[in-house]
Amino acid sequence: MPRIRPQKFVHVVYRTRRFEAMLDWYAKVFDAHVQHKNPAIAFLTYDDEHHRFAFINLAVLQPEGTETNRAGIIGVDHVAYTYQSIDDLFENYVQLKAQGILPYWCIHHGVTVSMYYGDPDGNQMEFQVDCYDNNDDANAFMEGPHFAANPIGVEFDPEEWLARQREGTPLTAFLPRTQHMPVSPVRGSAA
Repeated sequence: MPRIRPQKFVHVVYRTRRFEAMLDWYAKVFDAHVQHKNPAIAFLTYDDEHHRFAFINLAVLQPEGTETNRAGIIGVDHVAYTYQSIDDLFENYVQLKAQGILPYWCIHHGVTVSMYYGDPDGNQMEFQVDCYDNNDDANAFMEGPHFAANPIGVEFDPEEWLARQREGTPLTAFLPRTQHMPVSPVRGSAA
């Protein structure tokens, strides 16, 4: 019998002591709206799904606690969201930048062009676009020498890419990873 797999990504639940800041950040970043909110929990969505995010307010449920930072490096590293096109990815970058929200890491992984963001609690998310039209080509790149030499990727400056786009280079020209060095150090939102 073949493996049973999920049909789609549904939601993420975060525990926080920065309840209002987290709701505000996710509303801005995802253009989400509150489906339900009470002092202890809130549910937000950005599409027709009943909720994509839930936030548990530890200040209400565990008022004696004082810890506001992540307990350690073990746990969820990041959640990834794919955009339909590189133009959409960069338009999202421009819109978020206008609200003072910037990525902490912009990297061309070879199979994706990715921008990483950190929310007020330091939870990390990857906004990406696929570089290949199909999985066979993406898998071939991952099995090739350039990915073997640099499986992390090469950092890029989104402002430089946008300037080159304004000069006439389509953003789709950046999808193939033509520069394979230097290998980027892995970065995190707390860095």
